[in-house]
Amino acid sequence: MSQISKDSIEKVLAATDIVELIGTYVPLKRAGSQFKANCPFHSEKTPSFSVNPARQTFKCFGCGKGGSVLGFLMEYENLPFMEAVRRLATRANIALEAEVFDPQADQARRLRGRLLDVHREAAAFMHERLLKDAAASHAREYLKGRGFGREMAANWLVGWMPEQAKGFLDWARTKKFSGRELVASGLAALRNPDDPNSGLYVRFRDRLMFPIRNEMGDVIAFSGRQLREDPNSGKYINSPETLIFKKSNVLFALDRAKKPILREKSALLCEGQIDVIACHELGIDHALAPLGTAFTPQHAHLLRRYTSSVLLCYDADKAGIAASERAFRELVTEGFSVRVVEMPAGDDPDTYIKAHGAEAFRVLLGKAREFFDFKLGRAKANGAFESAAARRTLAGECVELLAAMTDAVARDHQINVVATHMQTSVAALRGAIAKALQKPQQKPQHAAGAGRQAEPESEAPAEPTPLHRNVGFLCHLALTSAPAQHFLAGQFESLHEAKRWLEGIPLLEKILAGAPDPTSHAAVNTFLSSLPEADRLALGTGDMAVIEGELSDGMLAAEHALAMLSATVLQRRDARVKADLKQSDLTQERLVELLEEAKEISSLLGGMGERWEFDDELPASTFKPKVAAGWKKRA
Repeated sequence: MSQISKDSIEKVLAATDIVELIGTYVPLKRAGSQFKANCPFHSEKTPSFSVNPARQTFKCFGCGKGGSVLGFLMEYENLPFMEAVRRLATRANIALEAEVFDPQADQARRLRGRLLDVHREAAAFMHERLLKDAAASHAREYLKGRGFGREMAANWLVGWMPEQAKGFLDWARTKKFSGRELVASGLAALRNPDDPNSGLYVRFRDRLMFPIRNEMGDVIAFSGRQLREDPNSGKYINSPETLIFKKSNVLFALDRAKKPILREKSALLCEGQIDVIACHELGIDHALAPLGTAFTPQHAHLLRRYTSSVLLCYDADKAGIAASERAFRELVTEGFSVRVVEMPAGDDPDTYIKAHGAEAFRVLLGKAREFFDFKLGRAKANGAFESAAARRTLAGECVELLAAMTDAVARDHQINVVATHMQTSVAALRGAIAKALQKPQQKPQHAAGAGRQAEPESEAPAEPTPLHRNVGFLCHLALTSAPAQHFLAGQFESLHEAKRWLEGIPLLEKILAGAPDPTSHAAVNTFLSSLPEADRLALGTGDMAVIEGELSDGMLAAEHALAMLSATVLQRRDARVKADLKQSDLTQERLVELLEEAKEISSLLGGMGERWEFDDELPASTFKPKVAAGWKKRA
C-alpha cells in the first residue's frame, strides 16, 4: 500500500528535471531534442541510452530498461519505490503528504532511518573521542606515525571506539538509541543470541574507526583498525551486514570519487582504506577500495556506472597479485579495460606516497601496464618460464582469464600480447580459449567465503505483460490524449468483448480506470510508477517504445485504432467458427449455433465496411500503431 499521496508524488516529479538528475550520474550529450549516453545498466561502447526531456523519461534500446526519473533512481541506487520518492522530495525540498498507512512498510522505513541516525551520531561520538579523550592518545599517535594529522581525521570523520564498552553504551542511552537498534546497526551484539536479556557487548573495542559511506555519503557502517596487537582479532574488522549495509555492494570512498572518476575517465582501485585516504589527501581523488573482501561482480557492476577503465593498485606481494587477478576477472566480465600499477616490493600506495610524494606516485600511475604485460612480465622475473610444466600452468591461467573477457576487440589484442610473451601461436591460443568458453562457467570460491551458505540466486527479471500491438497503441493514446482517453473510457462493451481475443486489455482498463492526466507528464509518470514491473515493461517495449510526439488528432486515432481492434476480434472469431465447423462430430444444435454466429460475424464485418474503408497504403495485416491513421471514416 502507498504511504505517500498521489498528489505528492506528482509534485515531486513535476519539480524534478530528469536530464539534470541523470546528468549527475552519467555524462549526457545532446542529440537533437534528446540526450544520449552509454547505458549505466549494461556494458556498451555505442550510446543506446536516451533521455527525453519533453516526456521526462529515459530508455535504453540496448538492455531495454526505461521509465521515469523514479525508475532511474530505483534502478541506479537500488532503492525501493518509497525511498526513491523521498530522495527526490528531499532534493526538491517538497514535503510529502501521507495517504495510506502501511504498518510493515512504515516499520522498515523507520528502522532504516534509525540505523542511519545511529551511524551518523556514533561517527560523531567516536570522532570526538579521538580528538579529545586522553585515553585515545595512542590512537592519535598511530595516525601521526602514519603521516596523518587532525585535518585528515576531520576530513574523513575518523574516530576511536573506547576499550571500555560502558562509555559507548551510556552515550547511546542518552541519545535514546535502544539495545535492539544497536544490535540491528551491528555496533553491538547480544552476548547470547538466543537470549534477548543476556546483555550487550560492543563489537569494536579500542580501535581506530573509519566510517563507511554509501554513494550518497550516508554513514552506513564502520571499519575498525586494531591499535594493539591481538592474535585473537583481525587487524581490520568491518561492521556485519545490516539492513543498510551489504559489503559486496559498497566501495570505500565512492561517494567522494565518483565525480573525479568521471573527470579522469578511470578509477584507481586500491586494497585498503588507508591507501585510498592517502591518495585523496594529496589530490589523487579517483581512488577507492573494496571493504576487506574480494572484488565482487556487484562491485564491478556498481563501478561500471562511472567508467569503463580501471587501474589496479594492489600490494606487490603474492596476496596482492592474486587479488589483482580476481579483480581483473570480475572487471573484464563487465567489459572494463584494466591496467596494473606496478608497486615496488614492500610498498603500498600509502607508504610509497609518504616516501616519494604525490608527483612520483602520479608518474607511477602513468606507467601502468596492461594486465597481461604485468602478469607475464612478473612471471618471467620469477622464473615461471624456465620449465615446461610452469609454462603450461601459466598458459592455462592466461587462457582462463582471456576467456573471461567480454570485449572481443580487447581480447584479440590481449591474445597477441600473450602469444608474444609465451612464444606460442595465436591460433593455438584461440583454440584453447574456444574450448574454455564451451565449459560451464563457475565462479571461484574465495577463502573468505568458505563454509558459508551460498547466497540465493537473484530473481529472474520480470517478463513484460503480453500486449497486442493494437492494444498497445490504445494504451499509448490513453496516456497521451485526453479526448482519446475519454472516448475509450466509454467503450466498455467493445473492450470487454476483446478481452477474450486480444492480449493486454486488462492493462488498458487499468489506464482508463486510473485516468492519469495526459497533459501532465508528472501525472502520467506517477501512474506508470504505480504499475507492476511487468506492465511497465510492456509499455516500454516494442511499438510502444518508438512512439514519439503527440498525435494531431487523438480522438480520430482512437476511433481508427478501436475499429482495427474490433476488426481483429471479428477475424479471430470468424477463424474459430470456421475451424469448429470442420469438426466431424457436431450435433445439429451446435451446427445451427455456429452458422448463426458466422452470419452475425459476416454482418458485423459488412457494417464496419460500410462505415470505414481501409487506406490502400497501409494493409490491415501490416498496421503499425505509430502511424496515426490506418482507417478512413467514410463521408
